[in-house]
Amino acid sequence: MDEKTRTELEAAAFRRLVQHLQERTDVQNIDLMNLAGFCRNCLSRWYREAAESRGITISDPAAREIVYGMPYEEWKAKHQSQAKPEQQAAFDKQHKH
Repeated sequence: MDEKTRTELEAAAFRRLVQHLQERTDVQNIDLMNLAGFCRNCLSRWYREAAESRGITISDPAAREIVYGMPYEEWKAKHQSQAKPEQQAAFDKQHKH
């Protein structure tokens, strides 16, 4: 497979992942972190870092809007719930420093 095709396929997979995460507003970021070790915020940070590595400046809010499909504060107000004690305990256990 040539590099251009590989990049196009990776981009399509990324867009599908973002679409899936935008559709699954029932899945909280803490659930993603506890199960997969990354969340929507991580994905938006990786996007911003990839842009920066190419000399493109994207703010954190702009990168998050790409991933969330709306401003982050709006998404939080509409879809984010308070973490349950067991979710927070699992997160804290995995992310001890």
